[in-house]
Amino acid sequence: MSKKKDIRRQNIIQLLLGLVIIVLINIIGQYYFTRFDLTSEKKYTLSETTKKIVRSFDDYVTFKVYLEGDFPAGFKRLQRETKEMLDEFHAYNSNIQYEFINPTELNDQSDRNSFYAELAQKGLEPTNIRMDEKGKQSQQVVFPGAVVSYKSNREEAINLLESSMNTSPDQQINLSIQALEYNLTSTLKKLSNPEKENIAFLHGHGELPKIRLDGADKVLSGFYNVTHLITENKVNSLIKRNINDSSGKVLTEPRFKALIIAHPTRSFNEREKFLIDQYVMHGGKILWLVDPVQTNMDSLQSKPSTLAMPSDLNLDDMLFRYGVRLNKNLIKDLRSAKIPLNTQPRGSKPQFEYFPWPYFPILLSHNEHPIVKNLNGIKGKFVSTLDTISGNNIKKTMLLKSSANSNVISTPHEISLRTIGRRPDRRQYNKGSQDVAVLLEGKFTSVFKNRVPPQITQNKEMAFRTESTPNQMIIVADGDVIKNDISVRGNEPLPLGVDRWSGRKFGNEDFILNAVNYLCDDSGLLNLRDRDLKNRIMDLPRIEEEKTKWQVINIAGPVLLILIMSFAWNITRRRKFNRKS
Repeated sequence: MSKKKDIRRQNIIQLLLGLVIIVLINIIGQYYFTRFDLTSEKKYTLSETTKKIVRSFDDYVTFKVYLEGDFPAGFKRLQRETKEMLDEFHAYNSNIQYEFINPTELNDQSDRNSFYAELAQKGLEPTNIRMDEKGKQSQQVVFPGAVVSYKSNREEAINLLESSMNTSPDQQINLSIQALEYNLTSTLKKLSNPEKENIAFLHGHGELPKIRLDGADKVLSGFYNVTHLITENKVNSLIKRNINDSSGKVLTEPRFKALIIAHPTRSFNEREKFLIDQYVMHGGKILWLVDPVQTNMDSLQSKPSTLAMPSDLNLDDMLFRYGVRLNKNLIKDLRSAKIPLNTQPRGSKPQFEYFPWPYFPILLSHNEHPIVKNLNGIKGKFVSTLDTISGNNIKKTMLLKSSANSNVISTPHEISLRTIGRRPDRRQYNKGSQDVAVLLEGKFTSVFKNRVPPQITQNKEMAFRTESTPNQMIIVADGDVIKNDISVRGNEPLPLGVDRWSGRKFGNEDFILNAVNYLCDDSGLLNLRDRDLKNRIMDLPRIEEEKTKWQVINIAGPVLLILIMSFAWNITRRRKFNRKS
């Protein structure tokens, strides 16, 4: 009897001890917050950048996610991953709220169409998915995105489905899941609206007009204060110069964190080059978008051919000193965008067909750098090649290339529409992938080193430098990468990367935004794109083949296990009592 009491006392003590431990853990948890991620790639661990941005909100942030409904398995995965990511956000800041909405719930067709139009107007991109219901194929419009609101006057749309060339639907879902943290966090950063960095488009040398930069202007304005700057022959227009009251020294810093030079067509004079060079020497970043060859499609509107001529922008010595040579040639590529062409005789009703135009190569990356990782194809127009210069201690990272089926044409060169429709001779497209865009990182040497008189080098107010601090710049041998199309009707600027004829969206917008984000060192946000998450996909053919076997195992297995455990328990009890008797 005393033995039973001892056992009962031990059980009660263990129970009380367990309750005390649980209470203590809850008390400690109120003061110390942590989460455990047991996945090998830390899939559910937010980056420090994300945590900092999420914690910065002092008011409610609401995600309205339009990923609710009867979806295929891939979209269900995207829905689940989005919910889990938002749960992580909520765990670090309870002001982060979310709801999932089914946009197809409205029964009335006109109300549903109005709702679809409202979502599209906010910036969500619809996509059609095929549904298989009891052997019947059907299509459903879905809006794989969210509208995020903060306080009463800030709202941003975010598209969660990543598009990429030559990828299957499952691969698109995987890319979307990999980019999920970056897309959600970058949207929150835009809403948080901290003090934005200043960036500028340079004008004054025949650069693209503002209407052709509208798409880039809009996407960059979400992150930066964007200025359109006309160059002056004054250093102060790009560089701040202040005198320190205590030391009397001249303090210098760039007025703009980054400068975008978009498709200049007129040459730079030496004073302007000096201004830009010293901007770089003092830490300013530059995104160069330069055409070494001058030609455009406008010349082909009234006549069937035009001449591509080398441009003289007076930048060759400057870019060469920084580490790059732009070649005065043109790339022809079998992987190219299409252009419309009237196939009817003159005087007849126009009828347009689309033909590949090898002078409009679709550019892709061959590396995993965050600027270009998982980007859709980028549409180029009359693109040239570039070479890097060795021996200047500058790190070079190639960002964009043409396809392996490329040809390089020297200029001057006649460009004719008469070649459209002919079967290309693949033997001529044998030059391999050509470099088009490069990231340069390091300490740049001034092109004016040993070239300016002593009155400039010794003038403290000029603060002339012959070498920069550690810096970066990006050079693209195509000025049209940042040029948005104009709508066929209405003369309205289209979003950057959207083709005016087909409506297809290329990756130009993402490339420009990523490039500027990287140059401006945007709080490490772009590094989120470098995360490599393993999305383990089920083997669907094997599932179908072994479905019956696993159904039997899942149903009969637990029952057999219980029977075996019961049988073993009974045998153990019988032996125990037989031993006592």
